[in-house]
Amino acid sequence: MREDARRTGGVKGEKKGMKVLQPIRATTVLAVIRDGRAVMAGDGQVSVGETIMKHKAVKVRFMSGDQVLVGFAGAAADAFNLFERLEGKIEKYNGNLTRAAVELAKDWRTDKILRRLEALLLAMDEEHMFVISGTGDVIEPDDAVIAIGSGGPYALAAAKALLAHSDLDAPAIAREAMKVTASICLYTNDQIVLHEIGETT
Repeated sequence: MREDARRTGGVKGEKKGMKVLQPIRATTVLAVIRDGRAVMAGDGQVSVGETIMKHKAVKVRFMSGDQVLVGFAGAAADAFNLFERLEGKIEKYNGNLTRAAVELAKDWRTDKILRRLEALLLAMDEEHMFVISGTGDVIEPDDAVIAIGSGGPYALAAAKALLAHSDLDAPAIAREAMKVTASICLYTNDQIVLHEIGETT
């Protein structure tokens, strides 16, 4: 899954006398549902090239009161634009995240401006979770866990193992999987923000 910010949010560098955009690698975001508890966790690191630029970036936020959680991977400016559009869709469709995700993906793929935005969104409510991309994809996983970003594969593997072989609750699984990821992925740190749907905000 692509998360490099090559148009918006990139940083110009030099390569053979030409200006190029260095990718901003920023993110592991993980969503887990277990026993009626739905949580999303994101790390805080933002890296430009080989340099860590920020330790405590916030990549997960609530929408629709506390009924929907959304995280992003990719260019921050692009992601916030998409956050606003997704929030508008959720309001338009009375909190129906599935419909909102599909309609956003349609717009994202077909609109000349939107399709230039380079980010991935991870959205969830108490029953569903989706990865939404600019290619028109709305992907709902078979299992009650999904992850995006540089460390996404590590977080997904760790969370799946914990779901299968432990009795930990959803917040604990997300937290432990993110810790494992931070110990492996250069672009993920241990400054973890974790939210649960239904918590007091």
